[in-house]
Amino acid sequence: MPTPDEVLSALTKVCDRQMITDVVVKENGIASFTLLLVDGVNNPQRDRIISECKTAVKSLAGIKDVWVKVGTLPKQQGGIGQIKQIIAVSSGKGGVGKTTIAVNLAVSLADMGAKVGIMDADIYGPNVPVMLGVQDSKLQVWRNEQGMDVIEPAFNYGVKIVSMAFLIDRDQPVIWRGPMLNGVINQFFNQVNWGELDYLVVDLPPGTGDAQITLVQTAPMAGAIIVTTPQNVALLDARKGLKMFQNLGVRVLGIVENMSYFIPPDLPDRSYDIFGSGGGKKTATELGVPLLGCVPLEIDLRTGGDRGVPIVLSQPESASAKALRSIAKDLVAKLREET
Repeated sequence: MPTPDEVLSALTKVCDRQMITDVVVKENGIASFTLLLVDGVNNPQRDRIISECKTAVKSLAGIKDVWVKVGTLPKQQGGIGQIKQIIAVSSGKGGVGKTTIAVNLAVSLADMGAKVGIMDADIYGPNVPVMLGVQDSKLQVWRNEQGMDVIEPAFNYGVKIVSMAFLIDRDQPVIWRGPMLNGVINQFFNQVNWGELDYLVVDLPPGTGDAQITLVQTAPMAGAIIVTTPQNVALLDARKGLKMFQNLGVRVLGIVENMSYFIPPDLPDRSYDIFGSGGGKKTATELGVPLLGCVPLEIDLRTGGDRGVPIVLSQPESASAKALRSIAKDLVAKLREET
């Protein structure tokens, strides 16, 4: 018969450790535990998470049945209690400019007067601090009255920032399996002093893996944005990422087509469809979601990211900046309509 620790180990493959308490294994092969969720029994992901937990435990030899009691995950100081809306920025594959979109979106929202934070949940490739010019910052940690460590986020351009990049050396790779990654994302949600925010933008790693599932399990989402390029390969992966969020019960706010066309700096009146054209609009139409906007590829967009000055600030009259600000405004309008 499996031990409670073995049952817990199986469960941590599908959810975070702090979500599981009171593990018991009876001699008749029945395993029971309490599953703690954000909003408890009202969590929209409840049934899916319970099903995945039961499947994980039933895979252990000797287990005949699994009983699950649902409780409410306690709110911690620091945490997401004062955040109005959480927006995930995701992509099906890497290299499509997802972080560039996330950073410029966050800065645009802050420039519009909103209180904004950005969580760099791309644990394996955390680039947000570089693009926001805070790569040399050190996170301050203090202990609250309950004895829990609380992380004070970095701040620049009106945006609060947390990233794995603050916690490791610049050239240090993150070689982690899912449970460790899940723990860090959970810590970024529950132990960061976000304070009052209108929007928390979450820059996710590419693909459809542990980070995306942990995000949905840990926090109530206002919705997700899918970033792609017009290229067919990128669009194929974008469709999978979009369907993943829909299957998890998270509404897709829309698609952003990045690198839609190239504008040469010496010929600003010309444009070239390097990665194809119209793919984002076609995909959005086929899948029944909005196309939030198309962002052209400009050299200033890349150099701004490298210098840590987002293009919406460094070149506000550029075509890219105008497109990004328009996306931010449309997003705010869309979120207001749906709340």
